[in-house]
This record gives sequence, C-alpha cells and structure tokens, in this order.
Amino acid sequence: MSRIAGTRPVWTGPARLDGDGVLLRHNRDTTAQAPGHGGGTVEAMTKTRSLIPGLIPGLTGLLLLTACSGGSTATAAPTGPGLSKVLFLGDSIAAGEALPLAAAFKAGGVAFQSIAADGGGNVVGPFSGENWKKLPAQIASARPTVVVYQLTTYDWGSRQQQRAAYDRLLTTVTGAGAKLVMVTAPPIRADDFYRPHMADLDRAPDVARAVAAESSGRAQLLDAGAVWGRTYQRVRDGRADRSTDGIHTCPQGAARFTNWLLGQLAKSFPGFTPAAPRSWANTGWSADKHFKGC
Repeated sequence: MSRIAGTRPVWTGPARLDGDGVLLRHNRDTTAQAPGHGGGTVEAMTKTRSLIPGLIPGLTGLLLLTACSGGSTATAAPTGPGLSKVLFLGDSIAAGEALPLAAAFKAGGVAFQSIAADGGGNVVGPFSGENWKKLPAQIASARPTVVVYQLTTYDWGSRQQQRAAYDRLLTTVTGAGAKLVMVTAPPIRADDFYRPHMADLDRAPDVARAVAAESSGRAQLLDAGAVWGRTYQRVRDGRADRSTDGIHTCPQGAARFTNWLLGQLAKSFPGFTPAAPRSWANTGWSADKHFKGC
C-alpha cells in the first residue's frame, strides 16, 4: 500500500514472533491474497495499462499495448537441459517481477514457477523460521534445474546469520539437484520500518557473493545494479520505473529486470536462448494488482 502524504507508516496485520521477539509486517507488504504465486499464473486483468516504445533494449518502435490485448505468436527457443525449469524465490518485489518472468520463460519454452511471497519469502530474518518449515519441500516438489533467489527486504541479521541462511539455501537447492542463482534486490527508499535494518540489507550481497564464490560452481550471485542503479530511482526515461512506495517495481522496471535476468542466465546456461521481448512484453501481465503506485 502507498503511504498517504503527511502520515507515518501504519503497521497492519497480526504480530509475528520470530526468535528474538515480536515483529510486525510492513503495511506495504500486506495483501488480501495468500502469499506465494505458484506456477507463475497471471490473474485476469480488469484494467488497462500501457507502457512505452523502447521499454527494453531491442524493443525500439514496439508499443506495449493494454493488459487485455494478446501477445504475438513466437516459436519457442531451444533450451538446454541446464535450464529446463526455473523456481523463483523472493518477497513481494519478486512476486511482481514474476509476472513478466512467467510470460518470458513460457515464450522461451522454459518451465517456470514462482513461490515469491508477499510479506516474507526470506531465508534469514523475520518470518524466515516459518518459511523454512515449508521451503525444502517446496523446492524438492518443484523439481527445478535452477533456483533463483532474489535477496529480500527482510534479509535482516548479522553476517553470521546471513551466511548460515545462504549456506542452508545452497545445501537445500543442491540436494534437490538444482543450481542456485542469487540476485541482488532493487535499492529501496528506506522509511522508519526499514531504516534500522539497512546495514543488514547493504551487507547481504557481499555475504551471498562469498557463499557463491566458495560453492565450487553450485551457486552464483548476479548483481542487478545494472538494472536499478545503486539508489532508488522512481522514474526512468520519463516513465514510472519503481512504485511511489519506495519498494516495489512498476511494469517498466519489472520488464527491464526480466530482460536483464534472461540475458544473464543465457550467459550461464549456453543452451538457453531467451525469447524475443516482443513475444512476452505484451501478454497482459502489466495490469496485475501487484503494480501499485505507478
């Protein structure tokens, strides 16, 4: 939810108990929908949203039409065995990004499932204890070849706690026969809820990078700074890229992230050829209710 001008953040929902004490979810991560978006399913669209030509590199002259219009037909790109199914993990930021990712992987002939969760989805910090009760079974049952974990805005904790959590995630993913790809989160505009934890969030990529470096090729870290920059930026190229809430992405940002991530995965998995953006950018996902404040 967006914050009303002139008011302080309001904490909603029940208190959550996690190890060291009672913690509250941020109101902007509260949703009436149950956490998680299995299968990457895009809900029926009831409103329209149009994006801009040149939204993604290589889309020059292509207008991303309204959410109710269909996408162009395209032949699925050949996919190597290393990227036959992707499982996507993360918080509500990732849940929004999962919408274009689902369309893009489908267009590229790759199975995709998102279990990104609103108000959680993290492997360290608040709510991670609840997540770990179900996460190993979710990963095993999905039978992915690649697990992508976008670091979350809840990855709070000491260096040792973060290291233990990312090591545990790597062990779990490897045990399921998959490779782990960790991705840095978009920079946020910290408010009173996040400000006490910014040192933890700033440290998390370095800890994840160390885990990947010592994984003997079982994991890697992708730095998404090329997409987002190092500070929160609301508008890019004259259009909304990030939500006014200072946390989430708008359709333009989610599409740019999707195009970038597919390119990075193509470098790591030579058998994978990303589908052309015009085959997935206009498939209706841009009007999903996750995109607020855009």
